[in-house]
Amino acid sequence: MGKLLKGQVALVTGASSGIGSAAAIFLAKEGAMVGVNYHSDREGAASVVAEIKRSGGKAISIQADVGDEKSVETMFAAVFEEFGNLDILVSNAGIQQDAAFHKMTLAQWNKVINTNLTGAFLCARAAVKYFLKRGVVEGISRSAGKIIFMSSVHQEIPWAGHVNYAASKGGLTELMRSLAQETADDMIRVNSIAPGAIKTNINKEVWSDEARLKELLKLIPYNRIGVPEDVAEGIVWLASDKSEYVNGTTLFIDGGMTLYPGFVGNG
Repeated sequence: MGKLLKGQVALVTGASSGIGSAAAIFLAKEGAMVGVNYHSDREGAASVVAEIKRSGGKAISIQADVGDEKSVETMFAAVFEEFGNLDILVSNAGIQQDAAFHKMTLAQWNKVINTNLTGAFLCARAAVKYFLKRGVVEGISRSAGKIIFMSSVHQEIPWAGHVNYAASKGGLTELMRSLAQETADDMIRVNSIAPGAIKTNINKEVWSDEARLKELLKLIPYNRIGVPEDVAEGIVWLASDKSEYVNGTTLFIDGGMTLYPGFVGNG
């Protein structure tokens, strides 16, 4: 069986660790050439690139702040200079700046919105401009381009103490849906993935503590915490022609966290 993404070029933002690094590696395994974006973790991005190259793939690391317009332009220019093309954007970069709402500073609010929402807008805008100009390339993909936003179960589940993060993911949902509606006639597919609890460094203090992990698992009907590879599998599927008729939707990869497990036995 041939590789699903042979001959395609992907850009993954926030790819130096966690979900982003798994996405870059999985896309490369399916034949994509990958731009591995990082903000500050140069060593992490270099490690991802090295792993892809060891497996016979092609990748480069690119430093950029996705919330800065000029930085995004430079990042896309680096992808085109190296690979001469772009087929897939995985807009994954995201941060948290947690605080009780009445104590949340404007700086904390702006930093999260700028990275998680404005950054997604800037990267998607650059990708759409190129996809519209290039169009569908026969023999590569039936779509002119694929954009995959990294959302969260908190686009749906309220999250006290994380209002800026939840607001950014709620906004990202309508960015995705509206953009999908606007570009569908141009054969550009736009979707989101909403992970639940995934074992990454951002929540290490929870899954590395037995008592806190036990409490977390009460929120996950499938009774295990996810791993980045669970999400990467979904990214590959959404990036491939296997999902060619999927557009404007969110794929929840959460072990059932959005099924309101607190109602189990209380019907």
